Amino acid sequence: MTQAPVSQAHEQTRLALAAAARERILVLDGAMGTMIQGLRLDEAGYRGARFADWKSDVKGNNDLLNLTQQDAVRDIHLEYFLAGADIVETNTFSSTTIAQADYGMEALAYELNVEGARLAKLAARMAEEKDGKRRFVAGAIGPTNRTASISPDVNDPGFRATSFDELATAYGEQARGLLEGGSDLLLIETIFDTLNAKAAVFAIEGLFDELGYRVPVMISGTITDLSGRTLSGQTPSAFWYSLRHAQPYSIGLNCALGAKEMRAHIVEIGRVADTLVCAYPNAGLPNEFGMYDESPEA
Repeated sequence: MTQAPVSQAHEQTRLALAAAARERILVLDGAMGTMIQGLRLDEAGYRGARFADWKSDVKGNNDLLNLTQQDAVRDIHLEYFLAGADIVETNTFSSTTIAQADYGMEALAYELNVEGARLAKLAARMAEEKDGKRRFVAGAIGPTNRTASISPDVNDPGFRATSFDELATAYGEQARGLLEGGSDLLLIETIFDTLNAKAAVFAIEGLFDELGYRVPVMISGTITDLSGRTLSGQTPSAFWYSLRHAQPYSIGLNCALGAKEMRAHIVEIGRVADTLVCAYPNAGLPNEFGMYDESPEA
């Protein structure tokens, strides 16, 4: 694959990131959703003045807070940086036209990404001013709530709720906004359908060619259950080989499984991948009582 060049500023960022990775294991931030839950915002809190008269409920649209609760979002990023995170993800997991369609807010997708990246970058500068340590912002690109490989209707296995082209268009707009807002790298994450990820890679590479520069791209899949496979059926090794052509900065797994269950799958990826490996598990699968056995110390 022919890749776009790197601008001087982005090359300096890439070199700083590479230098930090040689020195130590880089630490990502923690969950954004639980931090937002801790704010205990009601419907009015999500809406803010700008969307006070919006036609549908928006509570739960965490990405909207990039516009309506900017100080709160920035402060969450800052808390993670000051707690030791080298990289924070933007609050843009669902900031695509596809995901925002649930709220009738497709037209806000680009703005959500620009502001999400800007707020995270502001937090990075604030943290750097305190101790001089370089911080990085990863533009978070979630999987959307649709899959290109699997039918949502068991009675119509040939049906697809989205297409490769629709996904690529949505991802391209998201990536453009994230870069406009100042993201240092891009993170395609929580991939349950590799075809969705391929659409994201396709869109991002096209954007790099258009802009004339590139940034590092992290890729992270998710193992959905104890089968050890993604929802679209791939093993961790197959997942890597399917996306190796993207020449990612890192490859890894996140969410779904806790640290204990994820370890073997990360080891499998590490054996075959010729790039850095990332892992950020969550609390794992619930036990028979609906509780979670793993703690942050795990």
